[in-house]
Amino acid sequence: MKVAIIGGGAAGFFAALSVKEHHPKAKVQIFEKTSKLLSKVKVSGGGRCNVTNGTTSISELWKAYPRGGRQLKKIFHIFNTKHCFEWFESRGVPLMIQEDQCVFPVSQDSQSIIDCFLTQSNLHKIEIHLKKAVSQIFADDQFRINLQFKKGDTLTFDKVIIATGGSPKLSGLKWLEELGHQIETPVPSLFTFNMPSEKITELMGIVVEKTLTSIQGTALKSDGPLLITHWGMSGPAILKLSAFGARYLSQCNYQFKVQVNWVNERNNDVVRKELESIVEQNAQKNLSNYRPYQLPDRLWQFLLDKLQLSGEKKWNELGKKGMNQLVVLLTNDTYQVSGKTTFKEEFVTCGGVSLESINMKTMESKAVKNLYFAGEVMDIDAITGGYNFQAAWTTAYIAGMLK
Repeated sequence: MKVAIIGGGAAGFFAALSVKEHHPKAKVQIFEKTSKLLSKVKVSGGGRCNVTNGTTSISELWKAYPRGGRQLKKIFHIFNTKHCFEWFESRGVPLMIQEDQCVFPVSQDSQSIIDCFLTQSNLHKIEIHLKKAVSQIFADDQFRINLQFKKGDTLTFDKVIIATGGSPKLSGLKWLEELGHQIETPVPSLFTFNMPSEKITELMGIVVEKTLTSIQGTALKSDGPLLITHWGMSGPAILKLSAFGARYLSQCNYQFKVQVNWVNERNNDVVRKELESIVEQNAQKNLSNYRPYQLPDRLWQFLLDKLQLSGEKKWNELGKKGMNQLVVLLTNDTYQVSGKTTFKEEFVTCGGVSLESINMKTMESKAVKNLYFAGEVMDIDAITGGYNFQAAWTTAYIAGMLK
């Protein structure tokens, strides 16, 4: 059996190795259109490669996917985070789980993952072709798949797995649409919020570990650490919000208001009681000298300035009006977002080949027999934390079974 893998990235390599695991006698070839292999693996996680997440509960795992989660839930029992851990460690790549549940190689170097894939590919005699771009795919009467390359040559395979990754533009998916697949228009996911008109950018570098965030006028909500940058806001609380709101925010042309709850407490009455307790116990202290909820000092001073409250004012001089203003600001601070920043090397897209066009039990195309999909070329994406790679491993492993 001759099998072609289109794409020399994470999903492509994992699919190739899965084919050899399930069909040892298969002749497997990887075709990569560029001169580089596994380029996204190289830069991911700041060069450390966040290979998966430490979550072992499937009922929790699937919730990290704004798109594709429910379909993945049904197949995670075949290959999930525990299987991923075992796969890499059994091939000489020990992994470690951080406090935030992100999983990295113990080496803290993505090259460990790349070397593992290249070593395993060599071991299993997988052929790798660089600068080999596919221009057209078509099936013959025997349901074999023909790959036509840009240089004019055509090769025929019994099975083909497409693992070309996410495409930021619809034009990059036209060739798959022409084969009869439904395409969900790609838009960016996992991006930071630009706030050119907001003074909070002067606090660049500040991290608030526990926040609640939401998009004004919608049901979109998130939580987690928030990072203030020189262009606006980032961190898990923002990136998660951008992922779940990807389509809506694109429709808004990235002009919207984000609401920040700095104290991670949804109940305003609880916050009010906390502030009243401070007034009671620290009556004579200046507002600037006692920070509620241990907020970072520069942020607390900024919030006081925003309310035009003097830091020299005593806590017992706050008054009812000041108390109300402070409760609202701590729990529902609002900022105007005007644009986004995406990181080209690590871009994640919302969109791709619709899951309606794929048999998710096998990853086989419903439009073309013996054609399979793996990874981000499909309309599957996740929040940060290793979940996107896990989706790649899971779908690639199942595609490689070639059922």
